[in-house]
Amino acid sequence: MEIQGAAALVTGGNRGIGEAFVRALLAAGAARVYVGTRDVANATALVDELGERAVPVRLDITDADQVVQAARRCSDVSILVNNAGAFTGLTLLGSPDMAAAREEMETNYFGPLAMCRAFAPVLARHPQSAIVNVLSAGGLVAVPAMGGYSPSKFAARAMTTCVRAELAPQGTAVSALIVGSVDTRMAADVVGWKETPANIAAHGVRAIRKSIDEIDTDLMAVEVRAHLARDPKGLEAQMARGLGRGLSTGR
Repeated sequence: MEIQGAAALVTGGNRGIGEAFVRALLAAGAARVYVGTRDVANATALVDELGERAVPVRLDITDADQVVQAARRCSDVSILVNNAGAFTGLTLLGSPDMAAAREEMETNYFGPLAMCRAFAPVLARHPQSAIVNVLSAGGLVAVPAMGGYSPSKFAARAMTTCVRAELAPQGTAVSALIVGSVDTRMAADVVGWKETPANIAAHGVRAIRKSIDEIDTDLMAVEVRAHLARDPKGLEAQMARGLGRGLSTGR
């Protein structure tokens, strides 16, 4: 679809990959980009820098009322980027209770699903529209060191496929970005080379323009998919060895 003149909303748009998406969409000619953030004060510097085309919106995607309010306020949106995510760094059995796993599932699966549901009628008002879900290589292969995060991204990837089928009749393309290692605060503990958020956003812009269903955004994501196809049990063993010695893949 054409980005020039469009309105977009980016969840978690005040930093990291979300901020990079805000910048990339404006550079691609978007008329305005709503910067979704739990606290609009966190987006002040970005909005001051980018000007009136960047519009802060208070949005916690795990809060049903805020999601509904965002859909009402941002009623001109034709591009939705579900970027906000949570990563606790706790394992499934090693965490003291179920709270971390529930938080990651609420933020990484139910939150984006709620956004898709709320904005589907908004997107339907346009001849062409798009949703981009920022996912993870941890949604391709189970990563024990990522506790509830990896399962939540598996669920989000399946949700993306289902929503794509449901929204196809209204002309809404739904893309999944498979992200490996990126230089963001969320991936501070990831070992090794990291992609820049700007390059991830550039892949997202290409996915929007070309209606690409799923795209691997960086070297780690490409390598994980290749290893999974070549030697799934070997990759499973490699991920298991990551327990206790640093994360091996993540967004």
